[in-house]
Amino acid sequence: MLKAALLVFGLVSALRAEVYSLTLRQAVETALKQNPDVILARLDEEKARQAVRVARDPFSPKLVVGSGLAYTNGFPTSIEGSAPSIVQGNVTQFLFNRPQTYLVAQARENARGAQISTVSKQEEVAYRTTSLYLDADRAARVGTLARRDAESLQTVLEAVQAQVREGRALPLAEKQANLNLARARELAGDFEADQATAETALAVALGYTAQDRVRTTAEERTAPALPESQDEVIAKALQNNKELRRLESQIAAKTLEMRGERAARLPRIDLVAQYSMLSKINNYEQFFQKFQRNNVEVGASFQLPLLPGPGVAAQMAGTAADISHLRAEVSATRNRVSTDIQQSFRDVTKADAAAEVARLDLDVTRDQLSVLLAQMQEGRATLRQVEEARVAENGKWISFYDAQYTSERARWNLARLTGDLVASLVARP
Repeated sequence: MLKAALLVFGLVSALRAEVYSLTLRQAVETALKQNPDVILARLDEEKARQAVRVARDPFSPKLVVGSGLAYTNGFPTSIEGSAPSIVQGNVTQFLFNRPQTYLVAQARENARGAQISTVSKQEEVAYRTTSLYLDADRAARVGTLARRDAESLQTVLEAVQAQVREGRALPLAEKQANLNLARARELAGDFEADQATAETALAVALGYTAQDRVRTTAEERTAPALPESQDEVIAKALQNNKELRRLESQIAAKTLEMRGERAARLPRIDLVAQYSMLSKINNYEQFFQKFQRNNVEVGASFQLPLLPGPGVAAQMAGTAADISHLRAEVSATRNRVSTDIQQSFRDVTKADAAAEVARLDLDVTRDQLSVLLAQMQEGRATLRQVEEARVAENGKWISFYDAQYTSERARWNLARLTGDLVASLVARP
């Protein structure tokens, strides 16, 4: 019964799973729209924008209407600071409040920093998607070659078995051929598992479910070209680096916060206005010489902090420490970006050289296979030799694909460091 339930559950999951075939550009565009991390970053950005409105709220007039109706026996005392009345209306608004003004400016800077963080998260997701796409593409290509190896080695095994039956080969040769075939099948299975893992991870990065798969397509991709000047690239990377811009935004926000703390010693002015409609049943005529039913009061409230206390100085000292910490992070980040650019340049150069060697090695192996095919037609080479040469050729193809993969990934990493990754992937026709 349990096995039947598990089988039904597996069939339902398989029916719900979908396979999406996307190009690299389509994958990145989808990730920028649907990736959960990007969506969360956009929500944080929206929350930061709304925080600006919250900080500005005290500078907007607020009207509160209510009633202080009550029964009076004796002198009409106040209710919550106001005389008993039928209708009450109170208006409040900040007119001059420097700490709150700096708080508004700080909220705006935080919103700008949140926008920078969103762009940074988009670039991070774009690079992660690109890496996963390259992983899935490599696993698919190499897996195909590994399966071809297994097919060629199956043909070799059959040829060896025929030779063993005819007495032209030792049984050891058959065992060796069986071992080679088993290794090839194991390797093909490993690559198939790697492809499934990469395609599932790519689907999750694109905002799909873990049951879905994203399959790469056969396309001619052009990796970013290697810039000529390393110094120009470093300068551009330092200018475009989102982490540096985010840290600079945090420093600006902390500076505004400290200025707001310092402004706690300045006077504050608030608008105050009140309207009251009084009732004759509250004994006003018995205790006051003149009774007026409608009463209006408009003015301003002045506050001058003479002794703000030691907390203000302590807050300023703590904020100054935060600013020093952020500036140290800026310096460390600039050094790290410069070092990463230099290392990335070296990685691209090394990967290009390895790719060229792998290409030349592949050309030699393909020529050798062509010679063997010609010799087999002339009867001077056996099918076993040709199939073994095909296996060797597939191995060179795998090395060539791996070298191409390493080179392309290094170039995309350099584009990420310079801030050109998203533009190179999405803005291209």
